[in-house]
Amino acid sequence: QVQLVESGGGLVQAGGSLRLSCAASGRTLGRNYRGWFRQAPGKERALVAAIGPAALSTYYADSVKGRFTISRDNAKNTVYLQMNSLKPEDTGVYYCAAGSSMRGGYDSWGQGTHVTVSA
Repeated sequence: QVQLVESGGGLVQAGGSLRLSCAASGRTLGRNYRGWFRQAPGKERALVAAIGPAALSTYYADSVKGRFTISRDNAKNTVYLQMNSLKPEDTGVYYCAAGSSMRGGYDSWGQGTHVTVSA
């Protein structure tokens, strides 16, 4: 089981930036892909960014391409999501997840961190 703890959410004005962090512990073997999911109010949770084990591959949803950057520091077992040029539609709860592939297989989740972008 992988334990994930997110931090870095908050309230920001449109056009601003936030950086989310996700610290992992526990048994990460075979669960080395990391994804950031967003659940907007009234909507289903959706993958916005993901990164492979060695950070050689990444994925971004079309809605965040060019604005969000996912990265990882394996020495610290931490994944980051740098969010720039934030828009009100980026508002939601952001969850970090661990899994066995880039676009699926996520089975360990953090508790979520709230991001609110005001117009």
